[in-house]
Amino acid sequence: MFKQLIINPGSTSTKIAIFYDENVYFELTLRHSVEELKGFNNVYNQLNFRKNLILKELQERGIDLKTLDCVVGRGGLLKPIESGIYEVNELMIQDLKDSHLGEHASNLGALLANEITKDLNIKSYIVDPVVVDELQDVARISGLKEIPRISIFHALNQNAIARKHAALRNRRYEDMNLIVAHLGGGISVGAHRKGRVVDCANALNGDGPFSPERSGGLPVGDLIKLCYSGKYTYDELKKKLTGQGGLVSYLNTNDAREVVARINKGDEYARLIYYAMAYQTAKEIGAMAVVLHGQVDGILLTGGIAYDSMFTDWISEKVKFISEIYLYPGDDELRALAEGGLIILRGEEKPKIYE
Repeated sequence: MFKQLIINPGSTSTKIAIFYDENVYFELTLRHSVEELKGFNNVYNQLNFRKNLILKELQERGIDLKTLDCVVGRGGLLKPIESGIYEVNELMIQDLKDSHLGEHASNLGALLANEITKDLNIKSYIVDPVVVDELQDVARISGLKEIPRISIFHALNQNAIARKHAALRNRRYEDMNLIVAHLGGGISVGAHRKGRVVDCANALNGDGPFSPERSGGLPVGDLIKLCYSGKYTYDELKKKLTGQGGLVSYLNTNDAREVVARINKGDEYARLIYYAMAYQTAKEIGAMAVVLHGQVDGILLTGGIAYDSMFTDWISEKVKFISEIYLYPGDDELRALAEGGLIILRGEEKPKIYE
């Protein structure tokens, strides 16, 4: 029986779990208040703070670190890489420390895993980070030579749900064409062709549909005017697009449940904005259907907002002509990370090298 520690850092939380083979022994979410985090001037400086919280929790639960077979962390903003399971190495650690591709709490996943394993003589891994890039060449063309399209999406959950869906139908993921829409704080839609995500929007930096916290694609000319209006600094405008966009911009909340409650009380403006988010998501699904030449074996809706039947019904009524829709609400990223680690521990695959 293999024993793994799984770590998934978020902006205001750190989710951890202990798995025995496929079975979860325990999992919990360590919450970090704004007060606790405001003393750190960047994400990397939170490393020891979060590590100590994890170690304290494990000690209180009687978990002996020496009994672990590996530690798996969520992958962060690294260089573009193909999907898979990667052993944490020095280059990966340095790239995450330097944050050349941006700061994000997920950057701490590999760093935390490495910190915990470095004195234990065991390995640490990451699985399907957000920078998984398997785009076909034509999908990289943006229309302006200086700005290539890049792949940043919910790779971990999208791939896990696609593989789960294939297994439930006794088929190989590598033999199917699927469209997967992750509906969460960010919304990403990927075209999965025969086991590779050949097209998707940059769901972090202003592409695709808007989401609870992100603006999605915007009219470029008007955005340029806003940039030169003198009203915002670079950092302020970046935050406005990612963090203060989408539902936050229109409705001053990033909680879809609150929006639904307003709609149920008769708020027609909230209904219009929420419907627009579903409308844009459906348009993106339609675009991915074109990428797959209309040969789509299923449309999979996942993420936290997929629990809301009103939202998923709005999407379904627009895209059901393409293929059958399947709901996989929520995300189980901890399990997806554990499944990746187990593949390596059982010798079914060798870990990939980040280089």
